[in-house]
Amino acid sequence: MNRRFSVAPMLDWTDRHCRTFHRKLTQHTVLYTEMVTTGAIIHGRGDYLHFNQNEQPVALQLGGSDPSALAECAKRADERGYQEINLNVGCPSDRVQNGRFGACLMAEPQLVAECIAAMKAQTNIPVTVKTRIGIDEKDSYEFLCALIEANIDVGCLDFIIHARKAWLNGLSPKENRDIPPLDYERVYQLKRDYPQTHISINGGVKTLEQSLEHLKYIDGVMMGREAYANPYLLTQVDHLIYGDEPKDVISRHQAVRAMYDYFEHEMTQGANFWHIARHMLGIFQGVPGGRAFRRYLSENGHKKEADIKVMERALAFVNEL
Repeated sequence: MNRRFSVAPMLDWTDRHCRTFHRKLTQHTVLYTEMVTTGAIIHGRGDYLHFNQNEQPVALQLGGSDPSALAECAKRADERGYQEINLNVGCPSDRVQNGRFGACLMAEPQLVAECIAAMKAQTNIPVTVKTRIGIDEKDSYEFLCALIEANIDVGCLDFIIHARKAWLNGLSPKENRDIPPLDYERVYQLKRDYPQTHISINGGVKTLEQSLEHLKYIDGVMMGREAYANPYLLTQVDHLIYGDEPKDVISRHQAVRAMYDYFEHEMTQGANFWHIARHMLGIFQGVPGGRAFRRYLSENGHKKEADIKVMERALAFVNEL
């Protein structure tokens, strides 16, 4: 699996419907699940590992700090066909801290390494770490290196670095995505100091041009909110980032209509139209008529009787090129 470009795991956003839509736009981009806790997988009533094979390559992000529970989830994920398991060591929310996982684990590098080792023992697929560059006042380069080295020692060489530190108290998760300053140079330094690792950078990446600039210094780029809010940019990834030969790109209207079979199948299985359609609101970002498309879909897509006819009416607000 080539992690040169990926879409970040985003809670309430990157569900299987979202990933199915994104896969219509790009063949190579690695897609991540929302963070799923070990407790949900092991004790939950739903199937929290379900995904569609047409989403591949897809990676599972886990939240947890119990090595045995993480190992069990890794084993199940491998059996289900995921191509990577990623441990969340970056989420700063209070709820996550209370569960003793996420960014607070940066303060316990040996525990993180135990978790990684336990998962690696149960699977042959890559096990990776997504982390911040620091937490609270513990934001020295040496603090970050302690986490990296502990995991290298157990055979983990794949890291995704959100180039901001996290404040565990005083900032909301949303504020933690914007207020702590970005420090891309620190991530570049990691790659220089640990050349055997695969380092992906995350945080503040808004364009593919920025992505290409980062790739001069590190191995991969993970884009978050921009890929969700403006998903059509994903149609350029296979050519610009992965070097595929230029070819005719699917149009925005074609991308929407390429989802119709999926809508019909999922809705016959009980899925709600809006739960799928909401991920498509940004497809006409920056295009004349795009605002009217979003408004009509938002006002009508959640109605009980909503179906593909609603999408067709919304598409009528935008000229088909």
